[in-house]
Amino acid sequence: MKDRGRLVGWTCLILFVAALNYGARFAGSGRGSDSNAVYSYAQFAGGMVVYAIWLGAVLWIATGRPDLLALRRPSSWPRAGGLALAAVGAIYVVEAAVAFIPLPESPGKEQGLAPTHWEAAHAGAFAANMVLFAVVAPFVEEVTFRGVGQSLLSFLGRWPSIVLVGVSFGVAHGLVEALLVLVPFGIALAWLRDRTGSVYPGMAVHAVFNSVALLVAAFG
Repeated sequence: MKDRGRLVGWTCLILFVAALNYGARFAGSGRGSDSNAVYSYAQFAGGMVVYAIWLGAVLWIATGRPDLLALRRPSSWPRAGGLALAAVGAIYVVEAAVAFIPLPESPGKEQGLAPTHWEAAHAGAFAANMVLFAVVAPFVEEVTFRGVGQSLLSFLGRWPSIVLVGVSFGVAHGLVEALLVLVPFGIALAWLRDRTGSVYPGMAVHAVFNSVALLVAAFG
């Protein structure tokens, strides 16, 4: 396998991110410890630094192979839109099914991204964090998992690579109950990338889900 070194580097990156997130989760200092951090500019600044370093590592792994990022137009935007809608429907079905499972903590609360109420006095910080979670995070995570990761794992075959990317995506978040949603979410986006050959449709779906989660929690 000619990209073995890149695959090792990508695997180490994902394991490192997962270890940090699980460490924070079980130490009680994960994102879920302060869901209203979206009203803090410190959350935005810290998140931007983390994603900048993360993206730098991904670009380093893909050095000389920009095709691994899958930053290319789908062959047909209308078809990609239809497939994206199918992925959205599947994800919402999974979320609805998970909602009926008795869990110690709901996946949405465990992830800790959603605020508990609206704070008009901190609208600026909320807007900044919307950019972080609805633009920056989807871009970095999609080029990481559905871009470089899925490209490097393609030698395993279509469905093994799709499933493994989905599992890696879920585990990297460092959560437990939320894996029931994050893994299917990651698999759906990997399927979308496989069918379109591009990470752009997945970025759009990812951005919509993160945006809706934050807005519903704040104003719902």
